[in-house]
Amino acid sequence: MVDLDARAERLDASLAATGGDAVWFARPNAFAWLTGGDNTGSATDDIGVAAAGYVPERTPSFRAVALAGEADRIAAEELPDEFAVETVPWHESLGEAVAAETVGAGVADFDAPGLERIDASPLRQPLVADDVERYRALAEETAAAVERVCRELDADDAEYEAASALRIALSSGEMSAPVVRVAGSERAETYRTPPAGAAELGDYAVISVTSERRGLHASLTRTVAFDPPERFETQFRAAARVEATALAATREAVGAGGDAGDVFDAIQTAYDEVGFPDAWEAGEQGGAAGFARREWLAAPAATGTVSAPMGYAYNPVVGGARSEDTYLVEAGDEPFECLTATPNWPTFDVAAVGYDLTLERHAPYAP
Repeated sequence: MVDLDARAERLDASLAATGGDAVWFARPNAFAWLTGGDNTGSATDDIGVAAAGYVPERTPSFRAVALAGEADRIAAEELPDEFAVETVPWHESLGEAVAAETVGAGVADFDAPGLERIDASPLRQPLVADDVERYRALAEETAAAVERVCRELDADDAEYEAASALRIALSSGEMSAPVVRVAGSERAETYRTPPAGAAELGDYAVISVTSERRGLHASLTRTVAFDPPERFETQFRAAARVEATALAATREAVGAGGDAGDVFDAIQTAYDEVGFPDAWEAGEQGGAAGFARREWLAAPAATGTVSAPMGYAYNPVVGGARSEDTYLVEAGDEPFECLTATPNWPTFDVAAVGYDLTLERHAPYAP
């Protein structure tokens, strides 16, 4: 279960700073952050079938409203006992029900009459102790599932066959998989981490996964090398150095009060140093991770707050090579913790560009 005292402390500070009296969340990742539960009715819906809130002037202060047909199950299976639950007729507005439950000035992460909109992402950063423990468990199970599937792959397997096996492996751990991308060598070099198609894996396969459980997201990429071209090792080591640089820059930003733009500047410098100065332009480079796949992205002039303890997942790509894991970054000189480590996978050491850091990274696996 989540640490509701820690949630209340953070929400009290937010309400005091904004002059609000109540806050409500119906978007699944924010609902999961507050409750540890799942309010999704459909994987395609931005807003769930229940909203969870914090109303300090009411007793109890933790409250939820849920649509009829879902309310009993959500109360029994998705919410801590501290929540009071109101049932809303299934044909009525969740937003109006939230407004009726609000005392004074309220904010919400979805449309509710009379309530201001709030971006919940800053409230979810940094992670608290119980978040970190649940994150470790999710990431470990995700990495183990990915490794099991990768070790069974053959060069003549179709991309979609590998993707299907990954989804099955992840579902056995009660995880969903919002991202499962499998690219064989031909498509990996043509497109930047494309979704799985019908092509055979060929010379190598790039497998990228983001799993989700109870709101937390863990991302990793692994490469299975059957008969890669000579240039691939150079590309892979370059991508890994950029990733190590991003992590080193993240820790520096935590101590110096830097932002996501500072991390991106280090990433851009690293690409130049490893000989691929334009590679960053091909797509996103990753960023903070936790109750969203990316709470913010490292990008030019980005202003996201770099905090700790927090998950970070950077995903630099050079040619067809991609290096990615989810790390826990803590303040001070604590070692970087690779949450999605695969202990039986081959590794190599890479040096960050411009920082005194050598990091062990996952190498391509040769069957």
